[in-house]
Amino acid sequence: MVPPPPGEESQTVILPPGWHSYLSPQGRRYYVNTTTNETTWERPSSSPGISASPGPHRSSLPPTVNGYHASGTPAHPPETAHMSLRKSTVDSQNLGSSSPGKKQSKENTITINCVTFPHPDTMPEQQLLKPTEWSYCDYFWADKKDPQGNGTVAGFELLLQKQLKGKQMQKEMSEFIRERIKIEEEYAKNLAKLSQNSLAAQEEGSLGEAWAQVKKSLADEAEVHLKFSAKLHSEVEKPLMNFRENFKKDMKKCDHHIADLRKQLASRYASVEKARKALTERQKDLEMKTQQLEIKLSNKTEEDIKKARRKSTQAGDDLMRCVDLYNQAQSKWFEEMVTTTLELERLEVERVEMIRQHLCQYTQLRHETDMFNQSTVEPVDQLLRKVDPAKDRELWVREHKTGNIRPVDMEI
Repeated sequence: MVPPPPGEESQTVILPPGWHSYLSPQGRRYYVNTTTNETTWERPSSSPGISASPGPHRSSLPPTVNGYHASGTPAHPPETAHMSLRKSTVDSQNLGSSSPGKKQSKENTITINCVTFPHPDTMPEQQLLKPTEWSYCDYFWADKKDPQGNGTVAGFELLLQKQLKGKQMQKEMSEFIRERIKIEEEYAKNLAKLSQNSLAAQEEGSLGEAWAQVKKSLADEAEVHLKFSAKLHSEVEKPLMNFRENFKKDMKKCDHHIADLRKQLASRYASVEKARKALTERQKDLEMKTQQLEIKLSNKTEEDIKKARRKSTQAGDDLMRCVDLYNQAQSKWFEEMVTTTLELERLEVERVEMIRQHLCQYTQLRHETDMFNQSTVEPVDQLLRKVDPAKDRELWVREHKTGNIRPVDMEI
């Protein structure tokens, strides 16, 4: 079935809100809901309960990553050393064909992660799934050279490493807040101890009252810092530490799932290549026996030709079956990659927002602590404004006076 040319369907059919239509490099149309991140081969229905998808047809390669700019060059050019040129997937019309077109197809395709893509210089213009967002789902399909060695790292593996690094950063932030709590607790302990010091305890009068309030304010401030440390633990440190406790396990499951899909894709690709070679050999055997028949006609030769023709037909059927299995695996891999990368993107946004909120809570607690600390010294300020040396002298003299008779001059 011939796929519709670019733009034809979008001009005649209105898609439901949020859905957009794109063409793969092989010409197959697929649909993306940019709101829910859902992808599908079938056109979504514009009316509930009514299927709007076209009739089933045999798929070629599934949509590739739309990680190419309008110029036709990749947004992040993959290292050519890690791309192997492969034969393009055959269809039922050219099974076993040895025409020059096969060489041209080989030169116009590259294989990344066991998936065959058009060469960037020959592929048509592609659209990104999220062209204005630098989304994970557009830019992590190729392998990247490992800076610490000679091997390569899969694009999906880079995303997983970022997720695990984010988890580690979150843990270290929690440890940092833990150290801050220890400082607060030690500070509160020292303030409480100092408030019990007996130095200058014999100061009298209004100044003595102000001094006593200074010492009491230390005890009050110690209490403020203890409460601050307790809130830091419950409202900042603990949430940071406990956020996604099973995150590493979940990431390992995700990694194994995608890795299994890639292994399955590689296995299916190897089966296609094996079936292709088997078909070529069967066709060569059939051609050789046909030539022998032309040279010498015999019943035995005719029987051999029938047998060779059956084997060639069977080899063609095997190749078709392997191609179908490969295309199914590739479709599954593509859909899972898009879905999973968008989920990782959502998790990263969620992690950053969570940390931001808890750091905002930290600054809020700091402001509250400063405010409470200020309230502990306000009584001191009030008493200091009431310090009256004259009044203090009067009170002291009244309490400690020894008499008001002064010596008089003696007369002779």
